[in-house]
Amino acid sequence: MIKAFVKLIHALSSNTSPGEIAHAFSCGILLGFMPKDNLMWYILFILILFLRIQRSVLTVSIFVGALLTGILDPYFDDLGTYILTQKQLIPYYYKLLNIPFVAFTKFHNTIVMGSLVVGLLVYIPCCVVARLLIFIWRNVFAAKIKNTKIAKLIGQILKQVPFLQKLTDMVLELD
Repeated sequence: MIKAFVKLIHALSSNTSPGEIAHAFSCGILLGFMPKDNLMWYILFILILFLRIQRSVLTVSIFVGALLTGILDPYFDDLGTYILTQKQLIPYYYKLLNIPFVAFTKFHNTIVMGSLVVGLLVYIPCCVVARLLIFIWRNVFAAKIKNTKIAKLIGQILKQVPFLQKLTDMVLELD
């Protein structure tokens, strides 16, 4: 997890496309919201790995999304109950459950359905916010932090301590 976090910080400041980072963040939030014990999560995870995204950002954002689920699960449950109890959709749910392996996706679970819908609804807003934060980070904060005396002092310390030198070499290898 530490290596993923180091890669995240490196990706924010490198030449990685902001779109790759933003989509990775949005996909990670989507996967983080969903319970991990169903086939739908694994199918989405594999499909997302085929996208051109920043995988370290995906890892960290899955973790962030999973941390938020403790707070949001009651809302996911309520939304999933609402969606799954719509009378006009019930015949379609029965037809889906009769298809082999579809039941393993657990779409009929209220939390799975609610978290999937919320994840899909917040995908674009998360992507927009992530792009905005990346723009602000790269154009405002990174330049200011790089030129401070503290950053220069830390850079000198990193060069003198062997363990910290190895850590910075690991970060520089990520290029």
